[in-house]
Amino acid sequence: MSKHKFWGQITESLMGFTADQKYNIPNFSEQEIEIFLGSEFDEDGDEIDTPPNQTSLDAYADTFSAFLNNLPDLLLTIKAQGFERYQRLYAHYYEHEQKSGKAPLNIDTAEKHFEYMRDILHIRIEDNQTIIIPIRYQLDTEHGIEIKFKNNEITSIGGIAES
Repeated sequence: MSKHKFWGQITESLMGFTADQKYNIPNFSEQEIEIFLGSEFDEDGDEIDTPPNQTSLDAYADTFSAFLNNLPDLLLTIKAQGFERYQRLYAHYYEHEQKSGKAPLNIDTAEKHFEYMRDILHIRIEDNQTIIIPIRYQLDTEHGIEIKFKNNEITSIGGIAES
């Protein structure tokens, strides 16, 4: 495949094209995260088998760098919107022993909730300054959480593959 100054060697995997270079994302789990470059499927739902060109790789590098540079501010939004989602979809269960059969988790702040959504599975960077981050959500491991950003703004937060 090709090599890029920011991403390193670009190789094809089962989920699309991936960068040899992996990254730690501050405030999330300590592990290095695999980065996928470009969409996995085209508009017709077929797997993309053409690697991203150098122009796309440069744009993905710019998108990811901007994301990392803005991460402190984005983290506040991630925490707030993740907590809002918890309150809307899960709190009625986890905060009531009669429903869950367990002691309430007492998740009453965005900070407390964030501890359950720190395990990033991977990151996918797509065209148009889009980043998709699926997360192993400890409170719903079946559906997880997926956060989609466009131009460093959250455009959706939902279950994995729902955004």
